[in-house]
Amino acid sequence: MEQKDRALAQDIRDHIKALAERRSFGLNFERHTPETVELPGRPIRKGDKVRFLAPRGADPKSVDQHLWRVMSITRNGDGRTASLARQLSPDSNEFETVSRACDLLIVVAEFRDPIYPGLVSTGKVERGSDKPFHTVINAENFHALQTLLYTHEAKVDAIYIDPPYNTGDSDWKYNNDYVDSDDIYRHSKWLAFMERRLKMAKRLLRPDNSVLIVTIDEKEYLRLGLLLEQTFPEADIQMVSSVINRAASFRKGRFARVDEYIFYVFVGQGHISPWVSTMLDESVDQNADAATEQNTDEGTGQDPEERAPKTTAMPTVWFTAVRRGTGSAERSGRPALFYPVILDAASGALVKIGDPLPKDAPRSQYPLEPGTVAVWPLAKDGREQRWRFSATKMREYFAAGTARLGKRDAVTGLRPITYLQPGTLTNISNGTFVVTGKSPEGALELALADGAMKDVTPRSVWNQTSHFARDHGTNLVKSLLGEKRFEFPKSLYAVEDSLRFIVADKPNAVIVDFFAGSGTTAHAVMRLNRQDGGRRQSISVTNNEVSAEEQAGLRSRGLRPGDAEWEALGICDYVTKPRIQAAVTGLTPSGNAVKTDYKFTDEFPIEDGFEENVEFFTMTYEAPRSIAHHRSFEAVAPILWLKSGAKGTRIDRAAGEFAVADTYGVLFDLDASRAFLDALVTSELVRMAYIVTDDDRAFQMICSELPPHVEPIRLYESYLTNFKINTGRE
Repeated sequence: MEQKDRALAQDIRDHIKALAERRSFGLNFERHTPETVELPGRPIRKGDKVRFLAPRGADPKSVDQHLWRVMSITRNGDGRTASLARQLSPDSNEFETVSRACDLLIVVAEFRDPIYPGLVSTGKVERGSDKPFHTVINAENFHALQTLLYTHEAKVDAIYIDPPYNTGDSDWKYNNDYVDSDDIYRHSKWLAFMERRLKMAKRLLRPDNSVLIVTIDEKEYLRLGLLLEQTFPEADIQMVSSVINRAASFRKGRFARVDEYIFYVFVGQGHISPWVSTMLDESVDQNADAATEQNTDEGTGQDPEERAPKTTAMPTVWFTAVRRGTGSAERSGRPALFYPVILDAASGALVKIGDPLPKDAPRSQYPLEPGTVAVWPLAKDGREQRWRFSATKMREYFAAGTARLGKRDAVTGLRPITYLQPGTLTNISNGTFVVTGKSPEGALELALADGAMKDVTPRSVWNQTSHFARDHGTNLVKSLLGEKRFEFPKSLYAVEDSLRFIVADKPNAVIVDFFAGSGTTAHAVMRLNRQDGGRRQSISVTNNEVSAEEQAGLRSRGLRPGDAEWEALGICDYVTKPRIQAAVTGLTPSGNAVKTDYKFTDEFPIEDGFEENVEFFTMTYEAPRSIAHHRSFEAVAPILWLKSGAKGTRIDRAAGEFAVADTYGVLFDLDASRAFLDALVTSELVRMAYIVTDDDRAFQMICSELPPHVEPIRLYESYLTNFKINTGRE
């Protein structure tokens, strides 16, 4: 066979090897050739693996897709030209050679190709005084996770990810190709893609007490559940069903889907903290399954109340009185529920509740008195909706203080109307909420009663208005950015609640999201900090991928990845970074105040922003020679700062014999060790000392003299040894 058809023989060997590597039990799938990653903008260097770039405006697949090795580079008047070679087959000694201009090539990193990462700052927002920084990293998440293993292995309290759902609608890439419904290997590719990342995520999590959260829908939830059990055999895993779209997603002949699924992987003593709601509905249920609540926790033998302190945050109890979303919410469905609420035009005060208009009568026919304006139940686009209850009920609610007027619109002078739902009235009756007074306009003011949150454990089915993705994901991000830039972001409050249950008793938690998308996880962590004074940190990783739809338009203009105009529309630069900046500052990218309020658990104007610090980084791919000769310390400096807690000042240059920042120090020259040690003693905040040496004895001697609160970290003189990833060992 080998002599007659060498290619066929190799193909048979590859298939036999793949079969031999399959598991004999558990979740079996093809572990496809690991992903290659294109590195647009990375300079071409001798020894690189490269792929041809198509001419501008052409289909990227219109040129040869083989990988070539750069053998040499020559300079000429028009730029740089690379001499390339590729082996014709794995067992062949024959090579094809070709020359090509460097600007028509792109560097490719394959699995196990050593990579030397760096981070370059692309901006920061500082409003949090001495708080640690949240970090946002623009990178391929596989390489970013490998880098985080250096900085945060076994130090992460929670990981929240919302990975590609593998819908078949080209919503993710494998080996630089979109995976669509026609790909017969799309499920095994997705599993291979996820398994590699979950294995690294496992190493980041604290083995004694941490939680992984993964959201998914019906396309892959069964496979994901098996994969999680296989990757985390020692963990306890639960799945939550969460309603995110009450308007539903319809398919002919099938149930209309309103929910998605959330897997919780509890590692070690990882646990949830009780809260004020069972999450089954909007009310605070203190009596549900009381006998069960009094039992000790089966997994730890601890009473939940002893194990985790309760939060004192007051949940949102006021909800819009306008019925929205479905066809039955329109005026035509219930004409008797279409009536005006009349306000004084000058003061905005309530004048009266009007009577319903006759069916099909235009709003202009309502006889408004001079000096008044009418609030009608309208959708945001002006469509006529209806109120949730009759005019008679509306009058009763205002009289009782269980309906109220909201903040006045600066342009129209109108005010939204909210009310207390029946579940909230029940909680007033049973003492969960207490009435502390009334507003100047007569609306009830409520507070949680002492001990109101005792032993309330959230259930595994969530049905919360705050989790509706359209209203509190899409519309909220649009408000922050001043325009719609991102499809299908998660509801901010859904992510906030998902995290609240596992970090409520961890005010200094480190939370990682390596499918960060629009940045909702970082935003949610900031809200949690504001609610209880926490100093939690988020680390968000996202690439700068341009959507498939936008790519076609950009290519038609002759643009390609790496061009400034192309990169400006990537998700990190176009959505994630400006969204998080807007959240912290309260200003849209154009500099205008965000004229919307946060809702639910903690209501306040978005324009107030947050007292938080955030820094944005892009991962770089450094040349081995530069790192070996210390010329890339500036690129690896942020990695040392990140490992030291991302707090305070940073040592950005290897200047002098040593340097000491707020929380760490670096000793570059052992001859200065005495002065370095003296400097550490005088600083109470320093927690890490990086010592650059290849000498084991010298390192141990310095370690023996370090203050007890300072952790020694060895940096070999050749930074190649410290900062090298993608070796296949991760």
